[in-house]
Amino acid sequence: MSLLPAVLAQLLHLVLMLAAAVLLPGLLGWARARFQGRHGPSPLQPVRDCLALLRKRPVLAENASAISSAAPYAGLSAMLAAVLLVPGFAHGMALSPLSDLVVLAGLLAMARAARALAAMDAGTAQGGLAAAGGMGRAGLTVPTLLLSAMGFAILTGTTNADGIALTLREASPAFRVPLGLMALALLGVALAESGRLPAGQPSALGDDDEAGVPEASGRHLALWRMQAALGLVFWLALLTGLFMPFGMAGAGAGALGWVMALLLWPLKLLVLVLALAVAEARLARLRAARLAELLTAALLLALLGVVWLFLSAGVA
Repeated sequence: MSLLPAVLAQLLHLVLMLAAAVLLPGLLGWARARFQGRHGPSPLQPVRDCLALLRKRPVLAENASAISSAAPYAGLSAMLAAVLLVPGFAHGMALSPLSDLVVLAGLLAMARAARALAAMDAGTAQGGLAAAGGMGRAGLTVPTLLLSAMGFAILTGTTNADGIALTLREASPAFRVPLGLMALALLGVALAESGRLPAGQPSALGDDDEAGVPEASGRHLALWRMQAALGLVFWLALLTGLFMPFGMAGAGAGALGWVMALLLWPLKLLVLVLALAVAEARLARLRAARLAELLTAALLLALLGVVWLFLSAGVA
């Protein structure tokens, strides 16, 4: 893709990702309520809540340092960078050469570290527990993503997310079983990291909101909620890009190819959103320790997929 179309595709990708981050969390909550037989809030209610919080000044603890003020912006910046690099509706976007799975794992770790630092900065017991739980899960999430990157490198010859999607779209992969294992591993990580599984306190779905940074308030809380929404869209887009790469506009696609890709990409996200809403509505509330077990199982699945690929390729 030449420079001008690549830059245009990147800008469209950013607009689509931000629009999805605005709409999908509310749509997911509304769909979950419908599946549970309730009317549910408006899909735009999270947007209204966020706008209301942005107009309020944050209340910081008396002994809080500058970390509490800087961490929300640092975490949101890291997640925005990850969202920019994740595969979208087209191949060959301007930042596609940087969309390496190892880079994405590092950006996710940075966003999680910023949240943990903000939670611990006030020195409260609740914040320390939330930070410890979040970093414990990150200790399983990042290795799972890195193992999946290793598996994709063996399978496709690259760890670049856009290159992986292009290879899997144009060539039928020979190793279906390890690909399925890595898909299950990343799906488990996405379920846990998106904060949408019912776990822990009945009043919270995960640690991406007040449970992640208990002392956050005002616009800082709005920024953490924005980061959580972007994280949800990131995992949905990563799953669709790696395992549902059909319909993406190629380098030589004309106007019709772009239109078809722009129409198909939101539909793929909606399919995953509906599946996630069904999982939220039907699964029983998990204990917090069960999330760690889910991530451990995802890590083992990714490891099994890599070992399978090594043995199949005759590397081991």
